[in-house]
Amino acid sequence: MKIDKILDSVNVAEDLDKDQLIKIGRQVCEGFDTDISSRKPWEKDLESWTKLALQISDTKTFPWTGAANIKYPLLATAAMQFAARAYPTLVPSNGQIVKCRVAGFDPNGEKEARAHRVSVHMSYQVMEQMDGWEEDMDKLLISLPIAGTCFKKTYWDSAKQKNCSKLILPKYLVVDYDTRCIEDAERVTEVIYISPRKVKERMNQGIFLDVELGEPSGTDPLAYDRVNTAFQIGTGGDDQTTPYAFYEQHTFLDLDEDGYAEPYIVTVEADSQKVVRIVPR
Repeated sequence: MKIDKILDSVNVAEDLDKDQLIKIGRQVCEGFDTDISSRKPWEKDLESWTKLALQISDTKTFPWTGAANIKYPLLATAAMQFAARAYPTLVPSNGQIVKCRVAGFDPNGEKEARAHRVSVHMSYQVMEQMDGWEEDMDKLLISLPIAGTCFKKTYWDSAKQKNCSKLILPKYLVVDYDTRCIEDAERVTEVIYISPRKVKERMNQGIFLDVELGEPSGTDPLAYDRVNTAFQIGTGGDDQTTPYAFYEQHTFLDLDEDGYAEPYIVTVEADSQKVVRIVPR
């Protein structure tokens, strides 16, 4: 494919043949499995930190079975105090979330006036047009001191036709454990759960390829035991709201066959390994 055609395409997957899509789908899933295996020790630590913050008391077997097990809310208290201090700084009461900085000379004050207009408009977008932005920021500031990291994803939603921003907990964003910086990662995968109704909606809008995905199995790709672990809302097929699990992977592909892999976002259904969307990034 020519690079110009790729850049103009709404969904590059529509222009690829079946064998190419199968190869790409398998590559995405294998990359995800490799990355998630590399971070297994961290996942166990995260589970311990979460239990400590939630004050979940497990039955003790040492020094004897049924020994006293007292949990003090030290981590939970520290997390709430951190959030209480950080929130008014990042989300001030005057609504000025975005603050543009003027760079270079500005003798007539034109840059400063423009920066003010941009700041006011973007603050309005964040607080009024992005549904759930403020609630997600509140959750982020509670989760951050417990998990050590959190992510905000800001993007144009083709289905809603507007800018969106959502919180992504570190459990659902998978990179190789040795990655030092997200920007330098060769592969970044977000695990997304979408109900069958919304999947069909995206297919009707041309956002996803109209392919047969079968019934959602209800198996969680982030579970330790994927074969025997299912979503709480259903086990696949019995409940129409049981979601599909998708991998939205930022990766590199050489679709124009010039010997150099360019950056793309590939969306793959986890169970069937079928590609539903490819867009350049």
